[in-house]
Amino acid sequence: MLHIIPISLEQGLAYALVALGIALTFRVLSFPDLTVDGSFPLGGAVAARLIFDGFDPVTATVIAMAAGFVAGCLTGIFATKFKINSLLAGILMMTILYSVNLRIMGRANIPLLNRSTLFTPMETLDMSRDIPVIIFFFIVAAVCKIVIDIFLHTEYGLGLRATGDNEQMIRSLGVNTDKATIFGLGLSNTMVALAGALIAQDQGFSDVGMGIGMIVAGLASIIIGEALIKPTTVVRLTLAAAVGSVVYRFIIALGMRLGLAPTDLKMATGLMVVIALAVPAIRGKREKKLKLRGV
Repeated sequence: MLHIIPISLEQGLAYALVALGIALTFRVLSFPDLTVDGSFPLGGAVAARLIFDGFDPVTATVIAMAAGFVAGCLTGIFATKFKINSLLAGILMMTILYSVNLRIMGRANIPLLNRSTLFTPMETLDMSRDIPVIIFFFIVAAVCKIVIDIFLHTEYGLGLRATGDNEQMIRSLGVNTDKATIFGLGLSNTMVALAGALIAQDQGFSDVGMGIGMIVAGLASIIIGEALIKPTTVVRLTLAAAVGSVVYRFIIALGMRLGLAPTDLKMATGLMVVIALAVPAIRGKREKKLKLRGV
């Protein structure tokens, strides 16, 4: 049973980048961005293809992040400049990225087993591979969290937060909400693409379908994290997203250990999100009925 802890830590910290990106759009910008399901495999596809073609892993990862930023910005342009519904804009971008990812990879799957990646030096250390990999993902997740926290406390970051809270009010104060939304989506998908690039290198391959259900898993992580850590500040919000990712991966690993079929993981995650979202609404209705009865 104890062996699921390092696996949960590794995956939870790796996917914490996805949770942070989703928290930025859903919680800060109040933008339901579904681009994530496409930008995650985009990061993996770009990094894997470049590494497969002989590029340095660091350069490949940076280019993958840039690709994610462009994808997020395009979703923002669809929504703000073309006035396409935010949900539809994300769906359109996600659909487009599926074909783009196939074009980039040239096939559905690219193996990296015989290529040098960011994790190759860790495999030569005289210790279990899990320890340096967990430390690596912890450092990357911590740095991304701190960068987001600092950015959201800058003048531009405050404008971005205000855009999500009250777009009309902040626009009246002279803030260009369209640019704020576009940049926020770009930043979010940069982190998601970074997660895709790192995870593809960690698992030794990139697959065109690796992003399916990523948005739901990210939301589940955020909901679990917010149940454990009340997101009263930006710092606590990002912390809740990261912690929730680790707890979510531990729950999934525990479920599989107890006999949950891998084919049921998406269904279990979906039900988890539905329950977490439904409980507050049901509780609110119950409290309202009690007040009406004078209890």
